[in-house]
Amino acid sequence: MVTTTEATDMSRGLRGRTPAARTVKDTRGYRVFSVVNAIVLVLVMVVTLYPFANILAQSLSSEAFITTGQVNLVPRGFNLDTYGTVMSDSLFWTNYRNTVVYTVVATVIAMVLTTTFAYAISKKHLRGRSVFIGLAVFTMFFNGGLIPNYVLINELGMTNTIWAIVIPNAISVFNLLVMKSFFENMPEELEEAAAIDGLSTYGTLLRIVLPLSKAVIATMVLFYAVSFWNSWFTAFLYLDDAELYPVTVYLRNLIAGVTTASSLGAGGEGAGQVAANIQSVTMVLTVLPIVLLYPFVQKYFVSGIMLGSVKG
Repeated sequence: MVTTTEATDMSRGLRGRTPAARTVKDTRGYRVFSVVNAIVLVLVMVVTLYPFANILAQSLSSEAFITTGQVNLVPRGFNLDTYGTVMSDSLFWTNYRNTVVYTVVATVIAMVLTTTFAYAISKKHLRGRSVFIGLAVFTMFFNGGLIPNYVLINELGMTNTIWAIVIPNAISVFNLLVMKSFFENMPEELEEAAAIDGLSTYGTLLRIVLPLSKAVIATMVLFYAVSFWNSWFTAFLYLDDAELYPVTVYLRNLIAGVTTASSLGAGGEGAGQVAANIQSVTMVLTVLPIVLLYPFVQKYFVSGIMLGSVKG
């Protein structure tokens, strides 16, 4: 039992600690850093969220207030008619369905190829391992170019098909290297024990490695899904039928049409007002699924990246 005298001596000892004995959080520099860091992060958050808030406010505002620049963060002249106009367009929903199909199929293919490739090159005993890694990294800096790629896809008969969207970008080298680093950091004893129990390489991957890799897999799924959902140039390049376009090309064509009409002065001011509102509504409907998906996987986001990072 601690006596009153001993407690007083302990208290004096804590107050009399040397600077070297204090923790980093006790220093004035750390407190200043924390305040500055918080201010910077808040500013970054405001800058990041402002465009989304502005677009959302415009989508709920009257056309006249948008074109006169009176809409910032709060809707003016509350209006939902444009949502009904856009959602009644059958081509919009056809392109929206295409985007969902393209994203799901492309993400599944990308995850299968990336996971298996990363798992293979993470094994140091693999013959030609450095060659495979070198070939993958090489594609990060060099590619065939736009015209050779188009000629290749056309000669393979993939134009105007889903495969022109999902195959060319099936593996992201950045995602591949992150998963490779994650697999390299897994304890080798787990796979050795699985081999002793009679599991094959594929059995070890499916029953041991993948269940322990949920964080990095969720992160890679998010990366791929967002990339394929937002992609428009590949579809614009390889697809000619408007019925096959993703919704991002629908939005691109809408914006391009409005820009062309404005430059030619066609349709007058009223057409420009309606177009501004339609663009905002289409943007909100396009990004909505990704915004709704992120909260369910964000808890894996940071941990997945950190687990897959290089540790020294």
